[in-house]
Amino acid sequence: MKNAEIPFDNSKKYIELGYNIAYYRKHAKLTQEELAEKVNISRQHLGAIEAPNIVRPVSLDLLFNIAGVLGIEAYKLLQFRD
Repeated sequence: MKNAEIPFDNSKKYIELGYNIAYYRKHAKLTQEELAEKVNISRQHLGAIEAPNIVRPVSLDLLFNIAGVLGIEAYKLLQFRD
């Protein structure tokens, strides 16, 4: 099978990303509404990103903005547990 034919499924990574965002948001004592407002997205969009049963891709710009508001390095949001 050629590399171009290998299907990628990153859904578990997006779910982990959502868990990490929720973890650091709660650690920063922010509500979904407060974080969403600070990064200029709706609370519903942030809720979908954090929801474990929804796969919501996130742009790098949004990832960097969330990390900046949370006062952490962006890579921390991408550290997944096994």
